[in-house]
Amino acid sequence: MLSYNDATKDIDEPRTARMEQRTKPHVKVAIQRAAALLGVDETSFVTSSAYERACSTLDDHERTVLVGEDRDVFLAAMENPAEPTPALREAVAIHRRLIRDVG
Repeated sequence: MLSYNDATKDIDEPRTARMEQRTKPHVKVAIQRAAALLGVDETSFVTSSAYERACSTLDDHERTVLVGEDRDVFLAAMENPAEPTPALREAVAIHRRLIRDVG
């Protein structure tokens, strides 16, 4: 039997949320076969697989990796920031007026 790692096993909360989706018969059969090969039920297989993919997608969108010249340009800008332009100064002034008026 192949090894199986349930990506959701360490999440300590009750299983109260429900998800449901329609799929093609061929896809369902493939999922059933894969789950059977791993010795787990289809729900665990689908939930764990989808959760791993969701975490990976979120991680990819929440983190930016800079390499080479892009990294060097970014670090140089952080170490030596440019002076604010008149447009930026005006935007900050407008923001401060709006925030002060709200609070």
